[in-house]
Amino acid sequence: QVQLVESGGGLVQTGGSLRLSCAASGRTFSRNAMGWFRQAPGKEREFVASINWSGAGTHYADSVKGRFAISRDNAKNTMYLQMNSLKPEDTAVYYCAAALLWGATTAVGFDHWGQGTQVTVSS
Repeated sequence: QVQLVESGGGLVQTGGSLRLSCAASGRTFSRNAMGWFRQAPGKEREFVASINWSGAGTHYADSVKGRFAISRDNAKNTMYLQMNSLKPEDTAVYYCAAALLWGATTAVGFDHWGQGTQVTVSS
């Protein structure tokens, strides 16, 4: 079992930045690929980014490529999502999750989820 807790969300203006954190406990964090998803009101949960166990491999949704950066610190059992040049369409609840397999980009490929943190980008 692994427990995930997101933090760092908030309200920011267009063009601003936020850094989300995902603190993990339980199952060995450093062995898992991890990912970020987001869900806006009335929309399906969508993949944002993922990172392999070492941090050497990353993957991004086209909508955030070049603006967001995923990273992890296995010594701290924490994953991060640095979000720059934020747009109103980035407004959503952001979730971190533990991957079943590296390379997964849909929710079914992840088996543990945090409770989410709200990100709101004002225009």
